[in-house]
Amino acid sequence: MGFTDKILGLFSVDMGIDLGTCNTLVCVRGEGIVLNEPSVVAVQRGTNKVLDSGNAVGWRAKEMLGKTPGSISAIRPLKNGVISDFEITEAMLAYFMRKVTGRGRLFSPRPRVVIAVPSGITEVERHAVLQSAERAGAGRIYLLPEPMAAGIGAGLPIGDPTASMVVDIGGGTTEIAIMSLADIAACESIRVAGDDMDEAIIAHMKRTYNLTIGEQTAERIKIEIGSAATVAEPMTMEVRGRDNATGLPRRTTVTSDEIRDALTEPVNAIIEAVTRTLERAEPELAADLIENGICLAGGGALLRGLDIVLSNATGLEATIADDPTTCVARGTSIYLEHLEDWKVTMESNMDDI
Repeated sequence: MGFTDKILGLFSVDMGIDLGTCNTLVCVRGEGIVLNEPSVVAVQRGTNKVLDSGNAVGWRAKEMLGKTPGSISAIRPLKNGVISDFEITEAMLAYFMRKVTGRGRLFSPRPRVVIAVPSGITEVERHAVLQSAERAGAGRIYLLPEPMAAGIGAGLPIGDPTASMVVDIGGGTTEIAIMSLADIAACESIRVAGDDMDEAIIAHMKRTYNLTIGEQTAERIKIEIGSAATVAEPMTMEVRGRDNATGLPRRTTVTSDEIRDALTEPVNAIIEAVTRTLERAEPELAADLIENGICLAGGGALLRGLDIVLSNATGLEATIADDPTTCVARGTSIYLEHLEDWKVTMESNMDDI
């Protein structure tokens, strides 16, 4: 980091960003998390024209999902952890960054930005993130693998000569990594995560009850009664949707046991990916994990009993990080504060592209 970077860093609102499929979190250096909003944008249907920014991004836009009139589309511009719509992602990032930095500053250099990205990102996807961030107003941009960000945010000793393992289950991807000496020793990124759990619940409701439900309803079912392991006290929940036979609104009651069965496929896919990653670990690192165990991060870590089924499948202790949904964002902020101490795994100045 040059002298100029250090000087600009004193005046710019530097930030770390967890650019997630479901939610975008922004941390500001020295302030912690200052923004946590859904990665949803409302646009004019058939165009990429974003509606009035005060109502078109984040929470207000998410409220529109599945409820928009014919002239409006509420869309999620990221899919499986990567950008699926470049222009709308750029508009969303710009809105969030303006909201964080504020308006009317007399002098505010373009901020340095650390963005967490899936470890399995392609060069094309990497370039899309960099270009979106640069066009949204970022200055110097650093891309940090999500599992490393999650490990840093969870307080794991990833800089030490010992193995730390993190399983970060987001909305679009599950990131699994074994880390040591501030680098990734073995990792796997699969595009099976929270969204796939929601889709499994939607499919179950359609198959079993001939009832169509929306994404938000499926997410509520997952949060309220979803589980990966058998729960001590079975739960029930009333679900409302559209009857596929009559086309009319209808309600029914579902149980936690049937939702657990519906989630079997995505949960097993995550367990299998964890097992594959462990099989690729060097023997000494594998031995460390007997003592250190597995750390679960991301919103998917909150699925009831997931730590239990993961422990049973691997023989290792699995624990849930403190505030798992913010681990990646907090990791980007810590990384930003210690740029000179951390090895910069992937960094780029857009001027070089």
